[in-house]
Amino acid sequence: MVIMIAFVRGNFAVKSPSHVIVDVNGVGYDLQISLNTYSAIADKESGMLQTYLHITENSQTFYGFADLAEKDIFLQLISVSGIGAATARMMLSGMKPEEISRAIVQGNTQLLATIKGIGKKTAERLVVELRDKLGKQSLETTPGALPVNSLETDAITALASLGIGRPQAEQAVKKITVSNSELSLEQIIKLALKNL
Repeated sequence: MVIMIAFVRGNFAVKSPSHVIVDVNGVGYDLQISLNTYSAIADKESGMLQTYLHITENSQTFYGFADLAEKDIFLQLISVSGIGAATARMMLSGMKPEEISRAIVQGNTQLLATIKGIGKKTAERLVVELRDKLGKQSLETTPGALPVNSLETDAITALASLGIGRPQAEQAVKKITVSNSELSLEQIIKLALKNL
């Protein structure tokens, strides 16, 4: 059985551009990170990182992400044949998540191919396999637009886990909670699914 750890919150005991050790109540979690995440936590002593445990035949690698948007694009990238976790991390070190999404949706294979480890054929495969998925998501969502209400956040996370694009899930949940703030988490999710 694989134990899924969605995030870790604690002190950043060790930080480097490629990995961070997060001290969570005396347990150190060693997370591989991108430059994008390093930039977000470079001046912080502690915080929360979204996580993903990547298991292969020969290894188990724990990855950390500054936010759900970065984790989401990472998971989308590794779903493409020929893109491994190390390559996806390299891509997120070379470009911001929204820049990668935009390049894929716009079919900008030339820009994607400038990233180390991504050749012309791999860039084309990324566009073919992810363009429609990412195209359904709004590319202009800003981190500041994320909801602060924990019920909203939980509903968006649940919708995202069902395969709905995060920006799309945010819009659906906001529409519902603006008109009715007394709904339960389950009711919010059900209504959001009807409105998508």
